Amino acid sequence: MDEHLAREVARGLRDGRPDAWRALYDAFAERVWCLVARLVGPSSADVADVVQETMLAAAHSARTYDPACGPLWNWLCGIARLQVALHFRKVQRQDRFKSADGLAPHRDRLARWLDGSEDPPPDLLETGETIALVRLVLAELPDEYGTLLTDKYLDGVAVEQLAARNQTTETAVRSKLARAREAFRTTFLRLSHSSTDAEPQCGGVP
Repeated sequence: MDEHLAREVARGLRDGRPDAWRALYDAFAERVWCLVARLVGPSSADVADVVQETMLAAAHSARTYDPACGPLWNWLCGIARLQVALHFRKVQRQDRFKSADGLAPHRDRLARWLDGSEDPPPDLLETGETIALVRLVLAELPDEYGTLLTDKYLDGVAVEQLAARNQTTETAVRSKLARAREAFRTTFLRLSHSSTDAEPQCGGVP
């Protein structure tokens, strides 16, 4: 969506015009689906539900969109990530982490990766329990951190590409990646410990 059309759609959303909502849906529905699928899991039956909740939430808040706060995609991306976080909070911990005890021996390796002293451990990132926890943590992080980590480590986007995409320097991207990894590390370790320490009857993520 070019800048001129984005301004027109933004104006239409604030005015409550149905054609603006249709234009927004046509332009971004596929990208929302891909984002949600990366966070929830591409084969998950929950993707469609989360996408639907995202678009409904966007429709309900469309009149409040302020272009001064950022592009349409950033606004919609924030809504999608919030819906993903809400989705995970609704799911019982034992359903997501049936074998969470298996994470315990690998926490040190994951922590070294998140500290930047070791490459991402692909064998661990392929285990179901770790993938579920990683996705939950990404959904819990601030949008700018979750998006950056997803682009870099899940989608394999190079630092120089990230810098060009965000109109900044590679040094700035690396600095933000370090802060994002630290935020991820803190949340990851908190959730992984809480999932293994939880009693079987525990419910949603606090």
